[in-house]
Amino acid sequence: MAAVLEGSEVHMSTEERGGSGPDPGAGVTIGATVPTGFEPTAAEEVGEKIGAEARIGKDRGRIYFRIGADKLPLVHRLRSVDNLFVVVAEYNNYQFKESKEETLLDLQKLASQLPWTIALEVWKMNNALKKKRGRRRGGNSSVLTPKGDVSKEGDTEADSPRPEDEEGRDEDGGGCAPAERDAADKPLKFRVTCNRAGDKHSFTSNDAARDFGGAVQEFFQWKADMTKFDIEVLLNIHNQELVVGIALTEESLHRRNITHFGPTTLRSTLAYGMLRLCRPQISDVIVDPMCGTGAIPVEGAIEWQQSFFIAGDNNDMAVNRTVNNTNHILKRRQEGGSSAPGLRMDTARWDLCRLPLRASSVDIIVTDMPFGKRMGSRKKNWDLYPSCLREMARVCRPATGKAVLLTQDKKCFAKALSRMGGLWRRSHTVWVNVGGLHAAVYVLKRTGWVYGAAAEDGAEGRGEGEEEELL
Repeated sequence: MAAVLEGSEVHMSTEERGGSGPDPGAGVTIGATVPTGFEPTAAEEVGEKIGAEARIGKDRGRIYFRIGADKLPLVHRLRSVDNLFVVVAEYNNYQFKESKEETLLDLQKLASQLPWTIALEVWKMNNALKKKRGRRRGGNSSVLTPKGDVSKEGDTEADSPRPEDEEGRDEDGGGCAPAERDAADKPLKFRVTCNRAGDKHSFTSNDAARDFGGAVQEFFQWKADMTKFDIEVLLNIHNQELVVGIALTEESLHRRNITHFGPTTLRSTLAYGMLRLCRPQISDVIVDPMCGTGAIPVEGAIEWQQSFFIAGDNNDMAVNRTVNNTNHILKRRQEGGSSAPGLRMDTARWDLCRLPLRASSVDIIVTDMPFGKRMGSRKKNWDLYPSCLREMARVCRPATGKAVLLTQDKKCFAKALSRMGGLWRRSHTVWVNVGGLHAAVYVLKRTGWVYGAAAEDGAEGRGEGEEEELL
């Protein structure tokens, strides 16, 4: 599927130059955007659920994998990806000219030279798949929020089609070259989105999208529309890497299970990635003591149905949002005639420093800790972090318990962890980008220390067999 630039020539297979579309086993390259820092986690999921080997892109937050066209439905079952696209062509060492005018002219010429046919056929297959799922659920009655807007409440399930998908879509001619299209068909509406990274380019993202889009419009005779488009062409540029793709998702999948948002709602894809880091097992008790809107326990209860999740928060509004998000999922299942079991999850209001849980009763703790920006304050974190880490150690099972904690207040967390003495041992850290903030996901393991045996100031010795590990 990918075309590789060698010198000034693009080499592609006969299949990529044309044809009537991919046969069920034909290989196509799928690209996916994922939360930065969780590329290896997403690649692991692709191997587990699809059986494909994923490679991490040069630009952070992207992975690529090849599948047979018949495995397209499996792609939409991935929980760690934000957006999906099919690759039209990929250039690992594209030679951008020093002159802006020459570079943009090259991009214009490129539009008519690309192997569009297979990618467009995959796009058509993807639309048919979404419509089929929409009919199975009784149609699309939900209202999708605009891209990037997380303040509105609406059903954002991954495979929910837009209203435009149900009418006005050119089903027969949508993936054909101009000569193959019926003159009576309505032209598709499209837009080009350019994502560019690198400081050695002579052009801007808008320049590239405008000129490349103009050439695409001329080649296909499509109609440009920046908002109500049928097809979105992607131009991803990272230094000398150039990838042209066609979007398979209308909006990010990271809000798929959330309808009631809070001031700091965690992305569902990031919540899933955090849960995968702790590898839940059958019958595990998993607690989110600062659940917010319930993104972590809701995501976990859907994916790991043999574990049990407890969500709690000290804020009444947060607890209500979690309950409402849970009820929405159950209602959606009921209306769709689903036979899936209910969510193995409970919700409670509590003081996170005095959890109403027995000592050593919890297997895993996963939570998004307050950054001290929109919620709480940096000053309060200096007291909160040590207190909650001690309480987490109390309820977590010694020797086998785990904690996966997200925070942007890294200095405060490191100091608090150093005061825990022999209770927690840091396994590893995943550096992530959360809303433009450089944050960290800390994976901790509960040591064999019995809670209460270690001094709070961290001056005590370590348990037998434990080794010193510095942050």
